[in-house]
Amino acid sequence: MSTIDFNCDLGERLGVHNIDTDEALLAFVSSCNIACGFHGGDPLVILLTIKEAMRQGVRMGAHPSYPDLQGFGRRSMQFSSQEMVAFVLYQVAALKGMVQAYGGELAHVKPHGALYNDAACDEKIAASIYEAVTSIDHKLRIFGLPNSAHEYVSNKMGLQFVPEGFADRRYDHGGQLVSRDIAGSVLSDPKEVIDQVLRLIRREPIITSSHTQIQLEVETICFHGDHSNSLEILSRVIMAVSAEGYNIGVA
Repeated sequence: MSTIDFNCDLGERLGVHNIDTDEALLAFVSSCNIACGFHGGDPLVILLTIKEAMRQGVRMGAHPSYPDLQGFGRRSMQFSSQEMVAFVLYQVAALKGMVQAYGGELAHVKPHGALYNDAACDEKIAASIYEAVTSIDHKLRIFGLPNSAHEYVSNKMGLQFVPEGFADRRYDHGGQLVSRDIAGSVLSDPKEVIDQVLRLIRREPIITSSHTQIQLEVETICFHGDHSNSLEILSRVIMAVSAEGYNIGVA
């Protein structure tokens, strides 16, 4: 059987309420991206998420963002390159240190929200992120949109790039994620999510918001855990993927 990596963003709340949801999601994925405190998460939530990911054998990554708790990291912000290097370095280094304190290993970095989207379009922003990552550990892999500045800059700087697809987000005709402010940008119908995932793993064109088709070559697929029926969707997706002859795991 072939293997496909499923990842999920975790530890994005403040306070330990509803932590059971993250624990349940970890049972369905092979990688996770842990919030570093700048858009969500606090030290205790981060620590509990690390411990649970290690207990369940899920590969861990850092999920740094713009310093934007009020906007959940979904607003673009203006910073100098030096400032951007500093706040990404701060977040990733802190998470790496916490993971290592409990005998774990940080495997990758995936920027969050607006930082992720802005870096896909702006080489200077991408370069600032990857400069910070390189200064910490050049072996850390970078998750990002395929065919974007993410990929170009990470390859240029000698970092291993992992092209990422999204199970539950709509794409535009250029391969960018449709803004969450637009209706229909987040897929909540399990049938739509399953169809998009199967197209991604089969390397078939996916349907865009304008009903055109685009081809995306991805190595990991992200699921968001903030739907009311996230666990149901994930369980149904895994059944469909298994029927196609795929295991969920790190290749």
